[in-house]
Amino acid sequence: MTVTSELPAALERIGRVELATLPTPLHQAHRLSEELGVSIWFKRDDLTGIGLGGNKVRTLEYLLADAISQGCDCLVTGAGAQSNWTMLAALTAARCGLEPFVVCYGDPVPDRGNLLLHRGIGTSIRFTGDPERSSVDGGMQELATQLRGLGRRPYVVPRGGATPVGALGYVRASLELAVQLAAIPDAPTTLWLAAGSGGTCAGLVAAAVLLRTSYDVVGVTVSRPVAEITAQVAHLATAASELIGMPVEDPTVDIRGGWIGPEYGAASPEGDRAAALVARTECVFLDPVFGAKAMAALIDACRSEQLAGPVIFLVSGGAPTLFSAAPRSAGASR
Repeated sequence: MTVTSELPAALERIGRVELATLPTPLHQAHRLSEELGVSIWFKRDDLTGIGLGGNKVRTLEYLLADAISQGCDCLVTGAGAQSNWTMLAALTAARCGLEPFVVCYGDPVPDRGNLLLHRGIGTSIRFTGDPERSSVDGGMQELATQLRGLGRRPYVVPRGGATPVGALGYVRASLELAVQLAAIPDAPTTLWLAAGSGGTCAGLVAAAVLLRTSYDVVGVTVSRPVAEITAQVAHLATAASELIGMPVEDPTVDIRGGWIGPEYGAASPEGDRAAALVARTECVFLDPVFGAKAMAALIDACRSEQLAGPVIFLVSGGAPTLFSAAPRSAGASR
């Protein structure tokens, strides 16, 4: 893998707030590798050092720098009541001096998991009363309008922080990973991750093109139809690369479907089994909504002899979801 000097310099020109404890570890999952017959390596972005960790901290480093540069005094975002994204967004916004506001779809639910953490830091939360996830989008705009009417300067971020600015977090993460991979004997062939709103996957895809990585990026959709998330990732990857003046046109996007389970936000039997296997073999807990489902897809590819290693798996965090009433705790095998 060749890391060009142009990409680090281009990223340095974009504002960033240092939040994460970096680099996060890259280590081989020895017992899981033996179980699956493929060399598996974990990139531990569950250990980013903010709150209970998670990949979105990297995203927020760029988003909050953008908000501060625009003179904003509060942050508005939204998702489900158990969203790891909104928890980390609120926590880091407060650290940066921006008051956090969160819009959740549906009706109020008991304070457990991420919602309990929100209450603990004083996040202002409102529910749309509509079970459709898309109701959050209109709710955020309505709230932002109300805040502007009160003289506030809100920074509005879509679900998951999926913007070109946010995607830069994983363009930068790819540079970190490149240094770590230089120290291991065999070049990886694929990097697997859960794909929800698409920002993390987009940053990795853009960087894979720019750095000419040995690995292809494989996203496992956990929330949206394959065609929709494929288009979203391609758009964000292109737009993020344009922000740094190194445009990537028509990037190849590999999204795997069939692993959402009953619905977004609910655990799946396959994900539960995958999470249990990882917990038993590697002492790593995967959240049931994202990581467990992506791991289920990876395990299936290994066992069906479709996959050659080494393989990197992005452990993206989501620990608070393990302590919510629903979905069920990851790692439950029944």
